[in-house]
Amino acid sequence: MKQLLLIPILCCMNLDAAEDFPLLKKQLDEEITKHEIVGGLVQTGNRDGVMRQEMSGLADMETKRAIQADDLFWIASMTKPITGTAVMMLHERGKLNIHNPVAKYLPEFADLKDAQGKHMIITIAQCMQHSSGLSDVPRGADAEFENLADLTKYVVTLPVNFPPDRKWSYCQSSINIAARVVEVVTGKSFEAFVAEELFQPLGMKDTTFSPSAEQMKRLCKAYQKSAATEWKEAPLRFLLGDPSANKKRYPRANGGLFSTAADYGRFARMILRGGELDGRRYLKEETVREMTRVHTGDLATGFTPGNGWGIGWCVIRKPQGVTAILSPGSHGHGGAFGTQCWIDPVKQRYFLFLVQRSDFANADGSATRQSLQEKAFAP
Repeated sequence: MKQLLLIPILCCMNLDAAEDFPLLKKQLDEEITKHEIVGGLVQTGNRDGVMRQEMSGLADMETKRAIQADDLFWIASMTKPITGTAVMMLHERGKLNIHNPVAKYLPEFADLKDAQGKHMIITIAQCMQHSSGLSDVPRGADAEFENLADLTKYVVTLPVNFPPDRKWSYCQSSINIAARVVEVVTGKSFEAFVAEELFQPLGMKDTTFSPSAEQMKRLCKAYQKSAATEWKEAPLRFLLGDPSANKKRYPRANGGLFSTAADYGRFARMILRGGELDGRRYLKEETVREMTRVHTGDLATGFTPGNGWGIGWCVIRKPQGVTAILSPGSHGHGGAFGTQCWIDPVKQRYFLFLVQRSDFANADGSATRQSLQEKAFAP
């Protein structure tokens, strides 16, 4: 068991156009003092760049290494908006249509059935908005698959749980199925497609499904509480013991990416700017609006009240509680280890929080997220 030393380790970044957010640094320190996190990084920005970035605490408790600006984090389900963006790029180009049945692109889905043997038809959009009814791969079983093609063959053997669009049920498999469609229509691996079409041109040099040995030296370790004021390390089990051995695991389009604040901040600004950054257009403005609007109607969705779902994005329908500071139509996603990114198109701001705590009861609904988000979006 490890107890966090309450010695503040503070860094901040002010750019030329920076504004002062004095309460943001204070709140980040307070979350560490309260033993809510071991360390973290918060970035807030607008269309033009980073307005403020704060770091505090430790990336590695054993070595006492402080969190640095270029530290790598497992962003988990914050991968999903990137997958949604990849899908919509191909929708815009006419390579696929999100409203078409998945079976048009993946013949395996022609025989998809529910538990009663009834034939079921699901669309790419339903996969991306968690209303497909697809079954998730049992925990641990996904380690058997080395590529999305093999995963797809297994998913279609599982029964569909409910008729599409009848309810919302968070589904990891459905996101990976949409990524498999990307592979089929482009003739490239999903990993290669997002690298070539998004990461490289956006300058997201550290965003990857397969961190190198050098990148792993900058990985912020994950922790969970072992007592009220003590922590123990929480390993990333899906790495299968070898973070560089990509052939041993498929690119998890649902939650397998690692990234940095600089990288994901650039992605957030591109979306905030309507699909363009630094003079290069990735999506049309109308495509961004289509991707980030509510596609799930009045269905009750996770993970906090008042949400709906777009194409890979959670969308705030009725701000309340933890989302009260956000405008209707704000969109983003959280990750399993507490990471968060939310874009407010009305306030023209984004909020990015990178942390590696594995045992938040509900990271999206945590008081830590709410407190930091409120400080980041404060006028």
